[in-house]
Amino acid sequence: MTENKFPVQPGSLPDSQPESCPGGSRRLPPAPAPNWALFLDIDGTLLDIAARPDEVAVPPVLRRHLAAVQQALDGALALISGRPIIEIDRLFDPLRLAASGQHGSEWRRGPQQMTEVVARHPVPEPLRRLAEDLKQLDPAIVVEQKTHALAVHYRHAPALGAVLGERLKAALADHRHLVLLHGRQVWEVKDASQSKGTAVRHFMAEPRFAGRLPVFIGDDTTDIDGFRAVEAMGGMALPVGPAVHGAVHPERPGFADAAAVRRWLGDYARLVDGAAA
Repeated sequence: MTENKFPVQPGSLPDSQPESCPGGSRRLPPAPAPNWALFLDIDGTLLDIAARPDEVAVPPVLRRHLAAVQQALDGALALISGRPIIEIDRLFDPLRLAASGQHGSEWRRGPQQMTEVVARHPVPEPLRRLAEDLKQLDPAIVVEQKTHALAVHYRHAPALGAVLGERLKAALADHRHLVLLHGRQVWEVKDASQSKGTAVRHFMAEPRFAGRLPVFIGDDTTDIDGFRAVEAMGGMALPVGPAVHGAVHPERPGFADAAAVRRWLGDYARLVDGAAA
């Protein structure tokens, strides 16, 4: 990582207070400093987890707050998600941000740029058919067929989580270039060469991100690659909730849940809007 363009500055919000978090208590992070490059997961971090991926709700005010934070950071804000970028755009329309989708398989360098595919190894049709067949175990299983990945959700069939994982793992035995991820009641198959960590590294090589302090906020084990990437660059991993509590040093700040992340972003957005007035 190149030298920071800006001096590290303490946050401007009121003094951080501890947030209650299952598995431990963390103080809230300070407000973003002008030299931050901010990377945000979506489901479970910005948005509350829903029964189905297509049922999440985006509070209208969140779009305004994200736009204000992006402007305050001179564009150095990106969404990094397991969702395809086309879905990210539908969720946050009309707001467009720099984004990485499908666990690093695709990315968009900036709001006005085109989406670029970086995945090298597609999910073959036999694996896609096998995933669909898994729904025969229980109609509550939800299969997401993405362009460069697939996801098998078992939120409403939790007893089948281990069985689903074993079947997918066995199916991947002959596909060395693919990897199986386990998230919050979901199994995901994707290109092994890409991750949320590679997405961070792609962005940090871009002019609007380079030289800044990388900060990744995420809630799931699928975000740990992003945590490791920013920490390797001297940045900060900020966990949300209990699932990733053990992946980040207990003295690091963090958030109890997605609602706490939204409040934190809103506080900062109002602060920078007031300063600009």
